[in-house]
Amino acid sequence: MYRPTDRTQHSFLDFNQPMGLHMNPDNRWVKLADSIPWDEFETKYAGLFPSGTGNVAKPLRMALGALIIQTKFQYSDRELVEQIAENPYLQYFIGLPGYQEEAPFDASTLVLFRKRITMEMVMEANESVLSRKDDRKGPPSSGSSTEGGNPEKEPENKGTLTLDATCAPAHIRYPQDISLLNEGREFLERMIGRFCRCYGLPLPRRYRRQARKEYLAFAKCRKHTAKKVRAAIRKQLGYVRRDIGYLEGFMSQGLVPDWKDIPKFLIILKMYEQQKYMYDHKVHSVPDRIVSISQPWLRPIVRGKATAPVEFGAKFDLSLDTEGYGRIEKISFDPYNEGATLQEAVERFRERTGHYPERVLADQIYRTRDNRRYCKEHGIRLSGPRLGRPTAVVSATAKKKEYQDNTDRIAVERAFSLSKRCYGMGLIVTKLEETQLTTIALSVFVTNLFKIQRRIHSALLRICHFIDMKYTILSFHVT
Repeated sequence: MYRPTDRTQHSFLDFNQPMGLHMNPDNRWVKLADSIPWDEFETKYAGLFPSGTGNVAKPLRMALGALIIQTKFQYSDRELVEQIAENPYLQYFIGLPGYQEEAPFDASTLVLFRKRITMEMVMEANESVLSRKDDRKGPPSSGSSTEGGNPEKEPENKGTLTLDATCAPAHIRYPQDISLLNEGREFLERMIGRFCRCYGLPLPRRYRRQARKEYLAFAKCRKHTAKKVRAAIRKQLGYVRRDIGYLEGFMSQGLVPDWKDIPKFLIILKMYEQQKYMYDHKVHSVPDRIVSISQPWLRPIVRGKATAPVEFGAKFDLSLDTEGYGRIEKISFDPYNEGATLQEAVERFRERTGHYPERVLADQIYRTRDNRRYCKEHGIRLSGPRLGRPTAVVSATAKKKEYQDNTDRIAVERAFSLSKRCYGMGLIVTKLEETQLTTIALSVFVTNLFKIQRRIHSALLRICHFIDMKYTILSFHVT
């Protein structure tokens, strides 16, 4: 059950401060809380809860605010609860009516927050904050309206759209065939033990000690030749096949396993089939390859980077508008060709602004013939060299444009670096599929929030500096 907040806290002056506690109204968390439209998000959040009786859920401002603080500082769940209990500014940010010494929620509640606040909700919040920032510019102009029977001209292309893709790696052990088979074998052995204890059956021979000894001998060996790898995989495949046969025999007799074991058992079955296929056909790739038994939705993402040629996590396209604020255009755990997202990103740019961008900055994989044709039809300049044989003489203007495009495109790389170093995108530690997507969206959202705050602060400093200069000059003339 969800109960809308009573709006007891309207401003910083309404925050109930203990006697003797002085709080700065110019604190960054106070200003950030006042700039976020919490009431707009609460209506959609309340729709997630059925009406009726039950425990009252925590308000949206508390849930989303706690996740924003965690994304900013990269606290663990327990550390976040302690920090909120000790800091009155953080308590104001999450919407408490006054300072309190006890924690407003338990550390385990943060898991529910991440499940309820989905990636779509965070992306909508990101779009709402960015649109509020641009409200002073007026509504976007229409490009196809008619008046008096004379169609208006298409609006002039303005602005820049920068597009690139990256991978947010998950926190998993680097997948190896032998380690995956060993993990699956150990789970199957525990599952067989639970079967036998529950139904009073004798334990079948599983060769647990021998399988463990062979796996450790291989893992401790420094040099793994191809012959040793295939021999170790063959042995582990045999152990896994024997355990699967035992379990299938139990189930054929009408015995039912624990409902918690069924999903993981099905994942191990698929993993065994993939490993058996790769071993028999002497290949190292298979469609929808499982690289983690605990997170089977992860896939290998080949990025071609020097430090990590293959990463394991969600791949997504990030676009930057003219002012450098990011939006997720497409996200998927399966690998895809990012060149197909350029046209959709450009059309969404037109929906937001009312006109097409003047230029699109993207790397070579986006410069397909279809995308080049699309950009030419809409008067968009796509960065990069033209197709065909390079011309013998290149004008100074063309060289300057190409250099400027390459320089400006670095902004999206800086955005990736900032989100991965400071806002948790460099290593996704959440364990569920939906919470991993929420974590990635939160990283982009929080990056935009604090970028807006920094720019407002810089603008205020420039204004104050200008006023001080005018006052100094005026004082000098008076004296």
